[in-house]
Amino acid sequence: MKLIVVQPYLNLKGGAERVILKVAQHYGAKILVLEYNPKSTFKEFKDLDVNIIGKDVPLSGILPYRAAQGLRYGYNFYNLKIKEDYDVINPHISPSEWIRRKNERVMWYCHTPPREVYDLYKERMKYRSYKDKFVYAAMTRAYRMIASNVAGKIEMIAANSSNTASRIRRYFNRNPVVINPGVEYKQFHNNGDEKYFFYPSRLLPNKRQDYVIEAFKIFSKRAGKALRYRLVLAGTLSGDPEHAAYYKRLKAMAKNSSISILTNVDDNKIKELYSRSTAVLYAPINEDFGLVPLESMSSSKPVIAVNEGGVRETVLDGKTGFLINSPREMAEKMLYLAEHKSDAESMGKEGRARVEEKYSWESFFVKFDRALRSVKNNGRERQL
Repeated sequence: MKLIVVQPYLNLKGGAERVILKVAQHYGAKILVLEYNPKSTFKEFKDLDVNIIGKDVPLSGILPYRAAQGLRYGYNFYNLKIKEDYDVINPHISPSEWIRRKNERVMWYCHTPPREVYDLYKERMKYRSYKDKFVYAAMTRAYRMIASNVAGKIEMIAANSSNTASRIRRYFNRNPVVINPGVEYKQFHNNGDEKYFFYPSRLLPNKRQDYVIEAFKIFSKRAGKALRYRLVLAGTLSGDPEHAAYYKRLKAMAKNSSISILTNVDDNKIKELYSRSTAVLYAPINEDFGLVPLESMSSSKPVIAVNEGGVRETVLDGKTGFLINSPREMAEKMLYLAEHKSDAESMGKEGRARVEEKYSWESFFVKFDRALRSVKNNGRERQL
C-alpha cells in the first residue's frame, strides 16, 4: 500500500497526531504537512518521512491569526496536485481533505469537521472583536461552501466515532464508516494512588479546564482538611493568542491553591501522572471521540467525564467511571471515589478490561486497511 498522509500541522501532542503517527508507522507512509515542529509533537515523527510543503498566501498577514492560518491551509490543500505514484491519499484534520479537488483515491479519516466553523461557531465568536467577527463570518461562509463541494467528491469518509459521524451526516450529507482509534494499553500501568485528580488535554477553551477547576474547588470545600487532594492539569499550549489568553485565565483561577498546570509534558511523564492518580477528569465540549478516557482506563483508573460527545461511547456510567452533567456533580463523584477506594479500584479494573477487548490498534487496522483497499481498488477500476 503506497499511502500518502496529509495533515495541516504536526506541532502538538493530541489524539489526531497519535492516530497519524500510528498510521504512518504501520504503512511506512509519506507525510505531507504545512507546519512541523519536531520538538513539540511526538518524537517518533523524526523517524518517519515527514515533508513540509506549502506556500504563503498574499495578504494573509493582515488577517487575524486563525483566519490567516485557515486561509493558508485551505489554499495549499485546495491547489495541491500530487505528481508521484500512490495508491491512496489519507487526509486527517480539515481542510487537508480539500486535496481531493485535484487528486483521486482519497480516504478522509475525519477526526471532526472543524468545530469553530460548525457546531462551536457561535461559542468562539463570543470572544472576538467586532472587526474579527466580520472577517470570520465572511471566511466561514466561503469555507462551508468549498468544504461541502469537496466532501461530495471524496471516495470514502471514515469517522473516529459515532459522534463525529453524526456531524458528517449533518454538514456534508455523507454516511461515513466509523473506525474508533486504538490505544497502546500495554504501555499504561497503575502505580497506586497519590491523592490527586488528573486532567490531561490541550490547553484551549473547548477542553474546559475551567470546568474542572470549578469542580475541584467545590470538592475541596466539601472534603475539608480530612481529605487533602490535589488537581493536576497537563497539556500542550499552542501559539494561538486565543489559547494563550485562556491559559492566562486558568493560571489566575489556580492561583494560591493545590492546583498545578503543567505545559508541554512528555509522554512518559503523562503516563506516570495517569498511573499515580486517584481518577481522571474529562470535560471537553461535546468531544469528537477522546483518547484520554481510553488512556485512563488503560491505566486502570476510573474516569469522571462530562456526559457529552464521544465519551458516551467509551465510558460505562457506574462501571468504568461516571458521566456527569455539571461541575457540582463532578465534585460529588470525586468525593465518592476519594471515600470509596475499593470502588475506584474495581472501576479501574473494569475499564482496563474494556480497553483490551474493544480498543486495540490491531482492531483499528483491520477496519482501516479494509477501507483503504476499497478506495484503492475502486480508484483503479475507474481508471480502467
